[in-house]
Amino acid sequence: MTDRKLKIIFGLLSVGLLTTLLFKLTTVPGGMILSGLFLGGMCIVGIIIVCLILSGLLKLIFKKTSYLTLMFITTSISFLAFHYQLYSPTLTIIVPNDYKGEINLVLSNVDDNILTVDSNGIGYLNKWTFNKTYTKPNVVQVDGKNLEKNLVGFNPSTFFGRSVGGGMQILRFEIVPDDKIRQKQYYSKNLTNLVDKKLVLFLPPDEHTIIQTEATIIDTTENNSR
Repeated sequence: MTDRKLKIIFGLLSVGLLTTLLFKLTTVPGGMILSGLFLGGMCIVGIIIVCLILSGLLKLIFKKTSYLTLMFITTSISFLAFHYQLYSPTLTIIVPNDYKGEINLVLSNVDDNILTVDSNGIGYLNKWTFNKTYTKPNVVQVDGKNLEKNLVGFNPSTFFGRSVGGGMQILRFEIVPDDKIRQKQYYSKNLTNLVDKKLVLFLPPDEHTIIQTEATIIDTTENNSR
C-alpha cells in the first residue's frame, strides 16, 4: 500500500477516533473540581506530544514512510487504546417489583455478574466490571417496568458512588419513589450480615482492621469475665 493511501486511511481514522473521544469525555466522571472532559483533554494533549516524538524516532527506521503518515498511525493506535481505557459497560439490573432504596453492587469473585439483585438491593460484580463501570445502568423491575426516571446517582459528575465498608468494595446508587424524583434520600444499610460472604472479594485486613478486631476480642473477654 502506498504512503498516500496509508496517510488517508489513518488520517481519517485518527480524526474519527479523536472526535468520538471528545464526545465520550463529556460523560466520563472527573476528579475533585475538574471535569472528565478537562482531565481527558489533558491526556489527549499528552498522547499527541508523545506521538509527535515517537513518529520522529520511527521516521529514522521507516525512511520511506512520511512523518505525517507515521503520526496518523501512532495517534490512531493511541486513541484506540484510550477508547478502551474509557470503555464502560452499561449494566442491566433487575430489581424486585416496587423496590425503593439503595442498590449495592459488591466486588466479588464471580465469573458472571449477578445483576438480579435480592430483596436488599444487593448484586455482585466481577473485578473487571467493577473497575470499568461508571455509566448509568438500565434498571427494570421483575415485571419489566423501566425505572430510569427513579434512579438517583452519587453526584453530577459520576453516577455510581464508590465506598468501602466491612472489607467490601461497593458501587451504589438509589431508586427513589415517584414523588422524590431526582432527590437523593441517603438510604443506608449495614451489608455485613446481608451479603453472601462466599461471593464477596474482601479486602485484605490492614493494621486498623487488626487493631479493631483485637479490641473487640479484649472487650468480649472482659465482659465474659464479669
